[in-house]
Amino acid sequence: MSAERVLIIGAGPVGMVCALALNRAGIAVTVLEQEPEPVRDQRAASLHPTTLEMLDALDVLDDIRPRGLISPTYHFRDRVSGDLVAEFDLSMLADEFRFPYVLQYEQYKLTRDITARFANESDFDVRYSHRVDAVHILADRVEVEVTGPDGPQRHTGSWLIGADGGRSTVRKSADIDFEGFTYPERFVKLATSFDFREPNPGYVYRNYFSDPHEWCNLFKVRGEDERGIWRAIFPTRPEETDEEVLSHEGIQRRLKKFFPKDGDYEIAYANVYSVNQRVAATFRKGRVLLVGDSAHVNNPIGGMGMNGGIHDAINLAEKLSQVMLHGADDTLLDLYSRQRRHAAVSYVQAQTIANKKLMEERDAAARTQKFAELKKTAEGRETARAYMRRAALADSLRDAAAIA
Repeated sequence: MSAERVLIIGAGPVGMVCALALNRAGIAVTVLEQEPEPVRDQRAASLHPTTLEMLDALDVLDDIRPRGLISPTYHFRDRVSGDLVAEFDLSMLADEFRFPYVLQYEQYKLTRDITARFANESDFDVRYSHRVDAVHILADRVEVEVTGPDGPQRHTGSWLIGADGGRSTVRKSADIDFEGFTYPERFVKLATSFDFREPNPGYVYRNYFSDPHEWCNLFKVRGEDERGIWRAIFPTRPEETDEEVLSHEGIQRRLKKFFPKDGDYEIAYANVYSVNQRVAATFRKGRVLLVGDSAHVNNPIGGMGMNGGIHDAINLAEKLSQVMLHGADDTLLDLYSRQRRHAAVSYVQAQTIANKKLMEERDAAARTQKFAELKKTAEGRETARAYMRRAALADSLRDAAAIA
């Protein structure tokens, strides 16, 4: 095990995957997280085939796969007409992907699993309830001032990795710009135990409903009790208040507009949040490195944020291991920044922005044309394969790897 230590701020799925990959390579890591435990929120839950291969290499996949939902197909639907516009089936890529499906598995469970199975040894030190107060970036090391349950602490490492989300303390401490924009509308995520497949047997675990006024994403996860929970994501109107969106009437109206039923839906979870499309100006500045939401944030349509972040983590762990253990020049970390920033801008940002435009298109003629193009893409074997390859971020990995 290396005598040098890497500090990672943020124990979400990206931070924990990065920590595990570094530790497996022989590098001591300390992960600092301000929350007392993995937060049981209803955030990212879709793990793409490319990501599953990475988790398998870390000896994680066999443990989580039986507890997730295997989802080879996903649908695009027109809510106005009720028509199924396009179906994509990842099993068509079984000759390319070892795991030709998406695994629906909540991010907090992945974080919890890695912590429970691999962490909390001296060389893989995970500390919850530790808030970062200050970051000091020096020529030969980084120092972090932290408040923990027992009071102030100071941690020192050779490198500092920011995996602490869109409001990243690490990114701000390094004075790295976060370029992009915020959508005027917010999104609301609603979770219910109602089984949408009973009245709609054609639904799959991942469904995208286009609507010119109020689109919806609907997908299923197992939930904490393993009995299954459906999540629905809607846009809000810019003028709506949080209180209006989260009121009983507001929640029921949104769900019943798309999925009429007698009686009210039982709501397990509801949350409103702002949505950004932003990318850090660089993913590396001196001894500071950024991964995941600290480096890039995007809308959730297509489930690309967590996957792109895990791809960051694996790329960075490979290069940082070469620098720390095998004498590689640290300019290799600049290559990490160029490769993963290219993937974020050219693929994750571009695809998620395009997905949102498809979902919300209001011009009738443009909607008809876009639906016809998507239908034609899905019906052609090679065009469907190309679409799914890009959506699974396989193209982004290939193109990023080609950057020298």
